[in-house]
Amino acid sequence: MTKISYAQQQHITRLCVRCGLLLMQYGAESAVVVDLSKRLGLALGVNGVECALNFNALTLTTLLNGRCITTTRDTINQSINVNLLVQIQQIVSKAEDAFPNEALIEETERAFDELDKSVYPSWVVSLFVGGSCAAFAYLNGGNWSITAITFMAGMVAMLTRIYLSKHHFNPFITVIVTAFIASLIGATSYYYDIGNNADIAVASSVLLLVPSFPLINSLSDILKGYINIGLGRAVYAYMLTLSSCVGIVIALILLRIQHWGF
Repeated sequence: MTKISYAQQQHITRLCVRCGLLLMQYGAESAVVVDLSKRLGLALGVNGVECALNFNALTLTTLLNGRCITTTRDTINQSINVNLLVQIQQIVSKAEDAFPNEALIEETERAFDELDKSVYPSWVVSLFVGGSCAAFAYLNGGNWSITAITFMAGMVAMLTRIYLSKHHFNPFITVIVTAFIASLIGATSYYYDIGNNADIAVASSVLLLVPSFPLINSLSDILKGYINIGLGRAVYAYMLTLSSCVGIVIALILLRIQHWGF
């Protein structure tokens, strides 16, 4: 590869930052973010890449012949998108395989521009989420009436969550409203005496709000030495759980249900 100019090093730095930000935004664990950002910089021709992560920011430095460029960028949490994470890994692998290549920087940028960020339609996601909640209700002893109510509650709740997320509502407010609607629909089995156990419907209809992916990532980050971001993700997951509880309690108080639980 020809000698890299200062402008090209700036371009490489931007690509590495873009790679790291996308990985953070769509749910990659910290070790993967740092590893892929470093690998991409080395594949594009710099001597080294240093990367530091915070819960909502990324700081990255590229090193080339004693010259360094450092930049810090904010990041915003998005929904989990494993397909996009796999695409980014493929871009980095292709860059490593193509090294050295004078047009590699432009090709890599073009690949990032052409990332497929498409997701399944809202109604499809809601249908499967409702089915998952209903399956859990059935496995926990609910009859077909409880299963049907849970299915409706889970599906409507997921549609609500997707709608609020698309309109950029605060994630904690989104979870509170979603939990409230799911509990409200599930609790109709109390009033109309539907099914064999109304508690199962209420409990199963809010399972879509369990922050399993953030909790797993937070534990993984802490075990791999990324204590700060791991604790940040853990607190975020616990706050989502607390928001779910607030929504459930509001619904039960509004409906004047004095007891709930298995």
